[in-house]
Amino acid sequence: MKLSAPIHQLKRRARTVSREAGIPLNKALNRVARQEGFNSWSLLAARAAAGTPAKDILAQLNPGDLMLLGARPGQGKTLLGLKLIVEAMKLGHQGVFFSLEYTEADVISHFRTLDSDISTFAGQFEFDSSDAINSYYIMDRLASAQPGTVAVLDYLQLLDQKRSNPELMVQVSSLKTFARDNDLIIVFISQIDRSFDLALKPLPDLSDVRLPNPLDLSLFDKSCFLNDGRMRVEAASRPPP
Repeated sequence: MKLSAPIHQLKRRARTVSREAGIPLNKALNRVARQEGFNSWSLLAARAAAGTPAKDILAQLNPGDLMLLGARPGQGKTLLGLKLIVEAMKLGHQGVFFSLEYTEADVISHFRTLDSDISTFAGQFEFDSSDAINSYYIMDRLASAQPGTVAVLDYLQLLDQKRSNPELMVQVSSLKTFARDNDLIIVFISQIDRSFDLALKPLPDLSDVRLPNPLDLSLFDKSCFLNDGRMRVEAASRPPP
């Protein structure tokens, strides 16, 4: 379904509706979304993200790369992660999706949103929602993965949830070495801190990544940030102090 205007203009329209109707912004966003044929703003934003040129992003990734994919909730980062997997599988590679947030039914639904049939990729796609997910589990799971495999972790911060897990820096460093040694691409979907202020900049960056514990973000080779239908992909570097 084609939107009547770019998503940032629709959001501006929602702010006007919020102000004139005296309703909260989230309700105004949902009202605008319904006018566009979606049940909620999050579905509208996710569908817009589904149109993101994942093929072009994948072309910028090299075997051995780690990529950070960050956005606030409802911006379509999970859909984009899955679309990267779909594009890789179209090229004959394997795709693996690790998540503690989604069920297999959720993933199948997301594939439909992407106009893809998961059964088309039988033998290429694997979904893993084990409670044991950490860097060692991921490396064991991918030990026999073919070069060029794209693995997506939803999300970076889940590696930091259990005190029994190694420090986040240790885990990501291990996965970086593992990816390079095995020519794999690993994409880490990431939460963005609530302090991110759209009034100050149109897109989040590395300085906005939510990190309860220290992590050297220069470990990532590429970064991709989404917000309101906009996207920026670039070589990752240290965030400003």
